[in-house]
Amino acid sequence: MLDLIGAIFGTAYYATVVGVVIALSRVRPATALAALAAAGAWLALIVAAAALGWTAPGAVGPIPATLLPFVGLLALGLGSWAFFAPFRQALLSLPLAMLIALHAWRVGGVLFLLLYRDGQLSAPFAPVAGMGDMITGALALVLAGMLALGVPVRRTWLVLWNAFGALDLVVAVSLGLLSAAGTPFQVFTDAPGTLAMTKLPWLFVPSMIVPMLLMVHLTIAAKLGSAKATAAVAMAG
Repeated sequence: MLDLIGAIFGTAYYATVVGVVIALSRVRPATALAALAAAGAWLALIVAAAALGWTAPGAVGPIPATLLPFVGLLALGLGSWAFFAPFRQALLSLPLAMLIALHAWRVGGVLFLLLYRDGQLSAPFAPVAGMGDMITGALALVLAGMLALGVPVRRTWLVLWNAFGALDLVVAVSLGLLSAAGTPFQVFTDAPGTLAMTKLPWLFVPSMIVPMLLMVHLTIAAKLGSAKATAAVAMAG
């Protein structure tokens, strides 16, 4: 049952982030179609890799196989941000409230706690990642709602929330790597570790969702950095 819920949730989250970013960014229709095709191709590639066993522990030696799509997608995003101005401008054209709202889905971090209770994930990864996501998602829902309604929100609170959300993802990835079985840098050895994250549907998290959310955090940080540093600002646009 948890796997079915995870498959529905992960696919819906991925589709929402991709759909919102493409639909609301200022890009040409041809560019939007190309981006949709690329997102669909990446999803198909991850599913195929998992089906062929390429993401299983030991599939690429001592390096966790899930690290490869994570690093690849994140590197592609960061490289495009740094060297392809239209990509960066398209992300910065998105409304701040909507960018924050994309993180509201992270209340789904409760699934990590359920997997931990079910014995499919181990501590400290599951509790830390789950609670961090739930806190980030709940606050995102409140902040995005306030911004959308035009309620003034202190820029400091937005900066702190954004930093916390990004740090939560970095910590989760780090704990996941330190809990991965069969790696020379495994620190947390309690079974089953993060084995569930190497299989569908939970593989969607490190290979698709986390890299995209880190890029959303980067975009939010850039928008906040360019905003006037007033004590209280309402930034719904």
